[in-house]
Amino acid sequence: MPAVKCSVANCEYWADGNQCSAEEIMVEIDAHASADYKTEFASENDQHQDRASTSSETCCLTFKPKKSGK
Repeated sequence: MPAVKCSVANCEYWADGNQCSAEEIMVEIDAHASADYKTEFASENDQHQDRASTSSETCCLTFKPKKSGK
């Protein structure tokens, strides 16, 4: 897996050297940023495809806030 850099230090998956330690990365378009993937896309087989014209139209859905005390 290629190295994924991240500067969101309060993410559960943020590791030393601004590395992302998540097992998988999910990137979505901004239009779906508020989607509830646990209900809308409950199965890995329920895939959808979108198109973005620029990187600013995308967002990383892997972000997960760290639990307090870490």
